[in-house]
Amino acid sequence: MSGPRDARARGEAVERLVAAWLTDRGLEPVATNQHAKGGELDLVMRDGDTLVFVEVRHRADIRHGHPLETITATKQRRLIRAARFYLQNNRLSCPCRFDVVAVIGLPPELDIQWVVNAFDAY
Repeated sequence: MSGPRDARARGEAVERLVAAWLTDRGLEPVATNQHAKGGELDLVMRDGDTLVFVEVRHRADIRHGHPLETITATKQRRLIRAARFYLQNNRLSCPCRFDVVAVIGLPPELDIQWVVNAFDAY
């Protein structure tokens, strides 16, 4: 039986794999696991002049639904709030977007789906 520590380690491993996968596709890593008021930013990356806040959602399988289904309006609001805090804290003013990367499976057999500009800050 796996506990919370195992799940956290697995999540961090998947986030590292996703960061490398996105880097291979032209994004530049800026920061990982940025804790902010009311939320956490999994990955912060750059795509040219745009700062990209990447939410990584992982499921070993889709028995309980697709990982993309977990990006609810409430989750979006938390990510937006965390991103605003990050921007303010780092005194940044630049174009931004929110991407979601859905990962299904267990390493090394992963199905990765990247949704660019998954939702807007409102």
